[in-house]
Amino acid sequence: MKLLWVGVVIQLVFGKLVNGFLDFNGTELSDIESYEFGVSKATDNPVMVGLTLIQSAGAKGAVCLDGTLPGYHLHQGYGSGANSWLIQLEGGGWCNNVRTCVYRKKTRHGSSTYMEKQIPFTGILSDKAEENPDFFNWNRIKLRYCDGASFSGDSEDKAAELQFRGHRIWLAAVEDLMSKGMHNAKQALLSGCSAGGLASILHCDEFRNLFPSTTKVKCLSDAGLFLDVVDVSGGRTLRNMYHGVVGLQGVQDSLPRICTNHLDPTSCFFPQNLIGNIRTPLFILNAAYDSWQIQSSIAPPSADPHGFWHDCRLNHAKCSPVQIRFLQGFRNQMLNAIKGFAMSKQNGVFINSCFAHCQTERQDTWFADDSPVLRNKPIAIAVGDWYFDRSDVKAIDCPYPCDKTCHNLVFK
Repeated sequence: MKLLWVGVVIQLVFGKLVNGFLDFNGTELSDIESYEFGVSKATDNPVMVGLTLIQSAGAKGAVCLDGTLPGYHLHQGYGSGANSWLIQLEGGGWCNNVRTCVYRKKTRHGSSTYMEKQIPFTGILSDKAEENPDFFNWNRIKLRYCDGASFSGDSEDKAAELQFRGHRIWLAAVEDLMSKGMHNAKQALLSGCSAGGLASILHCDEFRNLFPSTTKVKCLSDAGLFLDVVDVSGGRTLRNMYHGVVGLQGVQDSLPRICTNHLDPTSCFFPQNLIGNIRTPLFILNAAYDSWQIQSSIAPPSADPHGFWHDCRLNHAKCSPVQIRFLQGFRNQMLNAIKGFAMSKQNGVFINSCFAHCQTERQDTWFADDSPVLRNKPIAIAVGDWYFDRSDVKAIDCPYPCDKTCHNLVFK
């Protein structure tokens, strides 16, 4: 399976990335979160779940970039999971200026017109106990991402016909789900991957406050630990991009006051400045050498005009010793960012030394015969052990190249 991921699949899913993602300046659409769509060979016949548009959202102004209704995919829980709810927030990058947002509104990440009418539920969304042992019979929701600011903006650009209503979409979605039975939840988990993993951090305490204190509520961020780091040119590619997102989309008002009281709004869009103040139990799952951050934050083409990082960016096996040292420095910054967070008993951590991005929705990385493991635990078991308080999970890998269980991404 690993060979398949390194070769055929990357060509299938990312054929366009040679001309698209790799010239991507961190603002346009990235499909790097979206391997789960019909790609993983670890699952046979995944359940296909239809798109539900949130009809009540329009009157609230809770609309996608182009003004269309937002939506989600819901697969009903049953048996012991009938009163348990899992919301997975979709990822898909951000847009930080009018040009990139206008482009985005003609895609599934900016308009429900372009969203798939059905998607496969795999990994943490799977309905099969052998693929998803702890959450298979829960009510499982994939909330689609069509705003471009991690479900957190509230603004508009009338001239460009752009609606920045991510926070309203979030509120309209949870209100709709509450009316469909989520208000009876005995257990709930807010999860998300990439930009959705950032959103699960931003909205974690808000989600907790929807429920009575008797409801068990936790949050999971998969590949959402975007770091405020210096790129290979000495600049700050991701900080500059986030500055645009926050300013353009009116994100400031939905950021936690405990952060904005002492830091600028752009800093408060970075998880490292938020996680220490989140009251709700939170699990951080991240690859130490996050593929998206290497490609779009650490060594994007804009910071590497002579292409010294071109081969390394595509395939870690082609990195020079100097480049690997730089990437080890990135890992060290990630571990420093979570040091205080990891000391709290209620929080969970799983940082594996892989070149990967988003590991909960892909069946082969979530729970399969050859899934990545830390301390002999695959990700699904680690998350379940933490959620159900079966054991503490503070799993931090040794540095690359010691982990032989990774499903590393290699781009052609």
